Amino acid sequence: MDISLKAALELGRRDAAPQGRPSAATHIHDELRQRILSLDLPPGTNLLRAELARQFDVSVTPLRDALQRLEADGLVKIYPQSRTQVTRIDTALVHEGHFLRRALETEVVRRLATDGAPKAVERARSIIELQKSIQNDDERLRLFQELDELFHRTLFDGAGQIALHDLIRSRAGHLDRVRRLQRHSPRKIRAILDGHLEIVSAIEARDVAGALAAIRGHLRKSPDWVDEYREAHEDYFA
Repeated sequence: MDISLKAALELGRRDAAPQGRPSAATHIHDELRQRILSLDLPPGTNLLRAELARQFDVSVTPLRDALQRLEADGLVKIYPQSRTQVTRIDTALVHEGHFLRRALETEVVRRLATDGAPKAVERARSIIELQKSIQNDDERLRLFQELDELFHRTLFDGAGQIALHDLIRSRAGHLDRVRRLQRHSPRKIRAILDGHLEIVSAIEARDVAGALAAIRGHLRKSPDWVDEYREAHEDYFA
């Protein structure tokens, strides 16, 4: 990974993390959550607690706390005295997560365009430039997606609504896994970048109507958009 790209992502992750050293339970939760969302731990995977305890070099208590948090996120199912399993993707929860994201991000963009947000605009444009630099590299699609997430987080940060972004993330585990199944064509990549540019340009111009139209168009999906991924990955879905 290029140094500039790595630095940008690490900066975004550091900003997202609470101040101070994370607890063992938080570290385990965040690490396992990332593996689940990236599909490195696919739906249906059994998580062996003894193996995880050895891997993270922790006792039962922080591991149990981390798994309970993942269960609250809807990403694992704990079977007492038995096993813990990565949940399969629930289509209803995918649509719910997308609805929540559209509702909250629309209001975030409205505020940014109304009040003006030069620092958020500057940072968002920098992220867009990083995305442009790898848009033609199929091997770095996951990195492109991570930058996409950082772009949207920047909007919430600019509006002073990071807690709402965290709320979306806690409810979007099923949505995020479907997004990781997407294999974007060059046309789709270009549309994503154009959407980001339209959003930022409208915010910078304090064009509220234009900003709202841009974010709604950017996040719009057809009612049956999940179906093609369910058909291609039946084992991943509930």
